[in-house]
Amino acid sequence: MVTKDIISKIAQASDFTKPQVDELLSTTISVITQEVLAGKTVQIQGLGAFSVKEKRERVMVHPRTKERSLIPAKKQLSFKPTTAVKEALK
Repeated sequence: MVTKDIISKIAQASDFTKPQVDELLSTTISVITQEVLAGKTVQIQGLGAFSVKEKRERVMVHPRTKERSLIPAKKQLSFKPTTAVKEALK
């Protein structure tokens, strides 16, 4: 499912038009992105929580050549689903 499909389904299920739903969805994604980039956790009730985790730098060893290389530290987006979502997936 892509954004276009989501917009269509929301428009069908509500009294909003597709352009209104598109603007609302774009704004929602923008706000979530800004908050996560600011280092905050965004919790959406019934879905889960988005946050940023720091991954430490580490040393990788190439299995064939045994050459060591350093993988730098980085930030990674993390999503933790609610227990209701976890149960639904089982």
